[in-house]
Amino acid sequence: MVSIRARRTCGTAFARKSSHGFTLIELLVVLAILTLLAGLVGPRVLGQLGGAKSKTAGVQIADLDKSLELFKLDVGRYPTTEEGLDALVKKPGSVNGWTGPYLKGGVPTDPWGHPYRYANPGPNGGIEILSLGADSAPGGEGENADIRNTN
Repeated sequence: MVSIRARRTCGTAFARKSSHGFTLIELLVVLAILTLLAGLVGPRVLGQLGGAKSKTAGVQIADLDKSLELFKLDVGRYPTTEEGLDALVKKPGSVNGWTGPYLKGGVPTDPWGHPYRYANPGPNGGIEILSLGADSAPGGEGENADIRNTN
């Protein structure tokens, strides 16, 4: 009976001793799997983040466009290029009928931290609100593409 009890104790001690951690090979396999997952998933996540910034710029431009429409309803015209988008938050000197501010929190910058460009008249005759994208240069593709209102 003593020998059976000794075997059980010895077996339990052996089982406890072998379950105290991972081997180096097990750790390397887990690291390899995590590296593969990061390599496959990482670029897709970063691509979605970039697309989100472009969509955010489009939404902000649409909001600025609506605020400019409210300015026009009150004043009878859009702000001049010189007055710029600041006319939506501060009354231009010689304007009658201004009931702003038309934007809460001031004029936003684009998602890349650059100010939106405003022109009246724009290249197509109407007003233009423009973000030059991530590179802050005209033209480009993807994140560097220009984003503008549709007027």
